[in-house]
Amino acid sequence: MTSSLVETLDGIIGVGVPVVSVAPVALAAPDRPVPLEVRVSAPTSGVDLPVVVFSHGNGWNLDGYAPLTAFWASRGFVVIQPTHLDSRRNGFGFDHPVFPIIWTERIADLNRILDQLDTVEAAVPGLAGRIDRTRVAVAGHSWGGQTAQSLLGARILDEAGHPGEDVSDARVSAGILLAATGLGGDDLHPFAQANFPFMRPSFDELSTPTLVVAGDHDQSKMSSRGPDWFTDAYTYSPGATDLLTLAGAEHSLGGIVGYEVAETTDEDPERVAVIQRMTTAYLRSALHIDDTSWPAARAAFRDGAGPIGQLDSK
Repeated sequence: MTSSLVETLDGIIGVGVPVVSVAPVALAAPDRPVPLEVRVSAPTSGVDLPVVVFSHGNGWNLDGYAPLTAFWASRGFVVIQPTHLDSRRNGFGFDHPVFPIIWTERIADLNRILDQLDTVEAAVPGLAGRIDRTRVAVAGHSWGGQTAQSLLGARILDEAGHPGEDVSDARVSAGILLAATGLGGDDLHPFAQANFPFMRPSFDELSTPTLVVAGDHDQSKMSSRGPDWFTDAYTYSPGATDLLTLAGAEHSLGGIVGYEVAETTDEDPERVAVIQRMTTAYLRSALHIDDTSWPAARAAFRDGAGPIGQLDSK
């Protein structure tokens, strides 16, 4: 049963602690069309806290994804969430002059955060001196997955099919890609081909340890491929060594954006509970907090997952 799996996973990652969350925190971004604001969530206790920078999906903002980000913070991570330019709060639609640069500005936002961890630390009462800046992960959902994977090593193919600029960041040592879009090419719908140059990724260069999470009922409107499109990072990159596929999950993976928001078409708190715990175990091991967490969680999932999904490793 999945409930017993959740209990087993809780035994592996430990109990949570209270969290403090501060927003909006303004970061310097002098060339950005609008100011950069982030939410910072951190446990109220503990030292040497690793960092997770989380990139939201299209249209969202720093107030979303609490089912994941608050959970990670309660388990010992400092989680930083920017509001990217594509947020509905900014009003930059597909036909706005700013839109063509949004995908590059998304990547720049993550770099700005890593450049300004002093500001992040100072913004949260009691956080000063408690961050471990040598242990940093990036994570993202949907368009946020594309943003995060760029810092992990993935590149964008140019019109001739050659990998573009390497914007990987040596400060980042692990990643989680949730419902991240796959390869471009003829399978992309014409609108995506014309408007989304970032949907031509090359995963060959993604060498940073990464967990890919996908739903087997996630059918994109951007591609004629089936749900396997969202597993391409695992299939084609050397760094993405683990793939968690959730049975029956659509694009919100059961509600990681929020249980009652319009995007959650497949609400399933139990599924989200498993994602919370499996991603936490992965981060703990990938960032060398506890090297046994992920192997133990992986074994527990394979022994007790039942119909909830499957876990592949390479």
